[in-house]
Amino acid sequence: MRLRRRRREAEPSVNLTPLIDVVFLLLIFFMVSTTFDRPTHLAIELPRASSEAPPEEAEPLVLVVDARGNYYLRRGQGPEQRVVSRSVEALRRALREGAGEGERPALVIQADARTPHQAVVTAMDAARRAGFDRLAIAAVQGQER
Repeated sequence: MRLRRRRREAEPSVNLTPLIDVVFLLLIFFMVSTTFDRPTHLAIELPRASSEAPPEEAEPLVLVVDARGNYYLRRGQGPEQRVVSRSVEALRRALREGAGEGERPALVIQADARTPHQAVVTAMDAARRAGFDRLAIAAVQGQER
């Protein structure tokens, strides 16, 4: 009888070297990308301020646009003055004159709901050219039609 030697099957093994390399690379990545809080060690005392009311702002300049696209300029509650032309340049000149000298007040555009879109865009363009940096469009609160 012949006895054969049984071949021993190779035991499965897991090579941990690549796994350890990946773990170390992740560790280095997180260490480099983490920001650390560096509290200041300076003892400072912040200044105190009184709670006075802020200075009152000038009344806004109101630009009214009717349903036909005509422009009217009003300062606060004063009377409306019709702008001579619908052009951007005429409107820019009227806005500058209405604002007066010094800092530009806020500009409120009150357009009729049926006003052509181009008339409102023209008003906004003229306001930008006139140097107005605070612009609001007036609307009434209510239900949709």
